[in-house]
Amino acid sequence: MTDATALAAAVSAGQITATDAMEASLSACRAQADLGAVVFLDEDMARAGARAADAAPSDQRGPFHGVPFLVKDLGGSAKGLPAAAGSAAIRAQGLKPETDSCLLHELRQTGLIPFGVSATPPFGLSLTCEPDGMVAARNPWNPALTPGGSSGGAAAAVAGGIVAIAHATDAAGSIRVPAACCGLTGLKPSRGAVPGGPDFTNHLMGIASELVLARSVRDVEAAFQAVAQPMAPVHPADRPRIALALPERCGTDQCKAAKDAADALRDAGCEVYDICTPDEMGAEAHAIARTILAVSLAEWLIALRISDDQVPPLAAAMAAEGRATSATALFAATRQLARLTYRARKIFSSVDAVLMPVLSSAPPVIGTLDLSGGSADEHMARLEAFAPNAALANVAGLPALALPFGMANGLPIGVQLMGPPGSDVALLKLGALIEARAPELTFPSPIAGLPT
Repeated sequence: MTDATALAAAVSAGQITATDAMEASLSACRAQADLGAVVFLDEDMARAGARAADAAPSDQRGPFHGVPFLVKDLGGSAKGLPAAAGSAAIRAQGLKPETDSCLLHELRQTGLIPFGVSATPPFGLSLTCEPDGMVAARNPWNPALTPGGSSGGAAAAVAGGIVAIAHATDAAGSIRVPAACCGLTGLKPSRGAVPGGPDFTNHLMGIASELVLARSVRDVEAAFQAVAQPMAPVHPADRPRIALALPERCGTDQCKAAKDAADALRDAGCEVYDICTPDEMGAEAHAIARTILAVSLAEWLIALRISDDQVPPLAAAMAAEGRATSATALFAATRQLARLTYRARKIFSSVDAVLMPVLSSAPPVIGTLDLSGGSADEHMARLEAFAPNAALANVAGLPALALPFGMANGLPIGVQLMGPPGSDVALLKLGALIEARAPELTFPSPIAGLPT
């Protein structure tokens, strides 16, 4: 398997040094600059980190020892790597974190070497990836299309082979959508399963989670196991019960991939049932997430002293919406969140996981979902239509794993498994069953530095 685990194994076996792996990633950054995946690069940091990895004793090497790593321009921060959330106004302030977030600290312990920042749309407000004042991130499978968002730069970098694994965040589908667009694997962890501190700048009232995008289930599982916080786990069932849910608005290719993944799970000994899609809860979750994102953005701009005329029109509209939200309305949203969480968890009283498509269609052309419009209603409706029910996992605190199953028209198709809180590892085990039976993907570019 060609993934971050394989690259780390090559470093440990002496087939390649961490320095060579890093030089290969730096070369790939330059050669594939037109992907727009990387918005900041620190070559001195990269080489110093690689030298330190090569000098580390063998008994102090984690599962990803010597593997180059990109940090998303939104969410948990890495020391010395600026975080601008895709915003030209924040970028101009030149802020650089002086310490790692808890998540990035734990990921470093696995042997990953952060050396750059991956692209995100302004304030993470889209499921595409067009940073303010910079080139758009492009899909390595078809550069005319988006790699998804908001972790689009991370997805483009991994699918394009610049790195084997990259940091990603998910507040309303932002790990799973890019995974589906680019043929990758990504887990949106259970609420509270991974650290968000010490600043909790990406807390978003509990709807946001962070982890990685990678080319394999085993990479995602290794990352999750390395950072997971104690919580009551849901153990895998002897014969898992899988509910297949196919939203009517999902296209033929998307539904076929989910049906084929269901057949793969049947082949692996799972029981599979058809259920009605949770569209009503999905729409309610989307509305709750919208309220939280709008209020968060309003507070964010105030804290950074950024005015509406310094951000894209759609961001300004969302910030205005947030400022107009009363404290009582926000408090009501927290109660609504709790009630929806309760109802969503009841889905799993008779099944162990729900299998469904990630997207309703293939990735759109770049510019289709940018922030140049002024209607928040129209923009948010288009996001929800592109990734049906994606926000349900976020608002209800559920884990959701996206992974590829097949191709259509030259593009990978993604499916997702959603489970009850604490079932992250159980979902990863189910994901491994699907992965083992899925058609093999040949990525547009090999992983930089991985021996062939």
